[in-house]
This record gives sequence, structure tokens and C-alpha cells, in this order.
Amino acid sequence: MSQTTLVKTMDILFTNKMLNPSRFLRYVYRNDCRYQTTGQVKQGSKIKTASSVYRSMNIFDRKAKILQKERAAQCEDYELAEYIKEEVGWRTADRVFDIKRTFKNAVELGAGRGYVSRHFLPDSVEKITLCDTSQTHLNKAIVGDGVKFDKVVMDEENFEFPDNSIDLLVSSLALHWVNDLPGCFDRVMRCLQPDGVFMACVFGGDTLMELRQALQLAETERKGGMSPHISPFTRIRDIGGLLNAAGFTLQTVDVEALTIWYPSAWHLMRDVRTLGESNAALNRPLHLDRDVQFAAAAIYDEMYGKDFPEKNSRGVPATFQIINFLGWKPDPSQPKPLERGTGEISLKDLHKIDEIIKDTNKVKLSEKDMK
Repeated sequence: MSQTTLVKTMDILFTNKMLNPSRFLRYVYRNDCRYQTTGQVKQGSKIKTASSVYRSMNIFDRKAKILQKERAAQCEDYELAEYIKEEVGWRTADRVFDIKRTFKNAVELGAGRGYVSRHFLPDSVEKITLCDTSQTHLNKAIVGDGVKFDKVVMDEENFEFPDNSIDLLVSSLALHWVNDLPGCFDRVMRCLQPDGVFMACVFGGDTLMELRQALQLAETERKGGMSPHISPFTRIRDIGGLLNAAGFTLQTVDVEALTIWYPSAWHLMRDVRTLGESNAALNRPLHLDRDVQFAAAAIYDEMYGKDFPEKNSRGVPATFQIINFLGWKPDPSQPKPLERGTGEISLKDLHKIDEIIKDTNKVKLSEKDMK
């Protein structure tokens, strides 16, 4: 932090004694980033990046997560639990098909068993590189017929590709375990070609909210306190801010929720563990007492359970919030907003919209428009 920034913040601290520590630290950080960014622009040596606006966090134990994924990949029942990744992978691939372009060199980051790549065809993607930390997953990964592919063992938190070498980078349910998301978005921006596409999805903050509440209530009742048994997830506003800070244009962020019914909380926890999505936070408790587990399962069923008379069964729901986002690397060929003052209709005339649309004019189409 520069001396000027420190003097300014200390002056504010002593002139306003009611300023609490958290607000003080946020002020120091934001001003420091602002001055650094301004200085970079003036010097012309660097450009604004997501890492200069957002701090990286050390939340997840990456070694533990890699071991969890490899253990899950070797599990014989893995195919019975991967329905979520299969469904979301198909939906992500369908979004790629909406882009009317043939991508020459694409990458699937955190590919697992190729949940997105398996749906690609040569007319949409000519070549795809599958990257994952688990060699077992990559060995069993499926790629669409006729699509050229490479498989590379690579950590999605520390991946490296040549600058301006990729025209599509896609990721499905993998980046929510990354500690340095700002750095990840910056690396994506560097490796994409101009007008390249970054398309991904992650679990949102409301994922497994029913299980989270049941565990909190059960542990509070049995232990007098609670521990983080479910990893924290990204919020929607953070994704939009990261895309903007990294320099992506034509950004799109949307949310969808998948509700899946299970016979009990035990079946849900078994599938989450089999999928390799167990808690990997650094502050996670290494053991969950069995009496707390039984209490959580009972609370889960009491709060959210539902009878299905037609099937003569009972089940509990689990919510999986999916945040989908899309960003493009800037390019002069991309559409740009009109300059201010070029509008022909004032907002104050909106009440006359019916009269305005009646005044129609014919526009002569060119040969290019007729194609």
C-alpha cells in the first residue's frame, strides 16, 4: 500500500472514531486497489484485471479435493451418482450450440468424464482439449463422434495455455472449488482469442440449503453450536463482478434451480460423497458424530419430507442452484452500444407508443439482407 493511501485512511480513522474495523479494512483495500489501477492506466504498463479488483481467498483444501475426485473416479457406483453433472453438462452444451459458429480450438476445464464434450459435433467444435485433475476420469471421458480431442491432467486453478490460442473455453460444475477465481478469470481472458467465448456454470449459494439447515439445527441441539459441514458457494453478484473486472464483454449471467427428490437425507449424502463433492473447506470438521447425522436426517424429513401416495413412498427434496454465465473477449467486430443522444424517441413519449408504432416506414433490403 502506498504511503499516500495509508495517510488518507489513518486520517479518516482518527477523525471518525465510530468507524468499525471491518469498514476500515474495506476502505483501505478499495482505495489501495483504486490507486493502483489508476497508476497502471497512467503508466500504460498494465491494464485492469480481476486480480487487481478482487482478492484471492484461501478457502478450499485443493489437495483434499483432488484426492476426493480421484477416489470418486475409482468408485464402482460413480455412474449412479453422476446424473446431476450429466444433466447440467447437456444444458451447457446446448448453450454452445446456440452460438452459430464452428470453434477451431476449444477447452473443457474440469472436464471430469467429458460431460460437455460428449455432446459436441464437428460442425460446432473441431477440436477439444479435456483438462481435469483426475487421470481416471479422463481415461473414461467421452467425446462426440468426429471431434478431435486431447486429454491433459491439469489443475483448473493453475492452468496455462498460450495467449490468444483458444476460441472457446467451457467449464461445467468445476470452478466452485477454485480459491483464486479472479486469477482464473484473468487466465481465461489471456488464453482466449479476440471474440473468444468463456462459458461456464457453477453451484450457487442456495445449493443444498435444506441439508445445510438440517445439519445446523441438529448440531446446535446436540452440541450447542455448529460447524461448516457444507462448503461455501459463489453468489450471483460475485460472478457478474468478476466478469466485468476481468474485461469480458456481452456478459450474461442467469440462474436455474434443479430440485431432486431422494428417499432420505442418507441417500443424498451418499450421492454427494460418491460424486466427489464432499466438503473441502480448510476449516471443515474432520468428523461428524453419528447422533448428529441421525438428528439431521430426522429434521430434514420433518421439515421437507413429502408423501407420494400414488407411489406408496416418501421423499425429501434437495435444491441445486446452478449459476450459468457467459463472457466474450473484446473485439472490434462485436456490437457496440449507440452513442448518447442518438435516440429518436424520448422516454416521456412512452405513453404514445401505440401511436408511434402505427407510423411505419418501408426499408429497402440489400442483397446481403436477403441471404
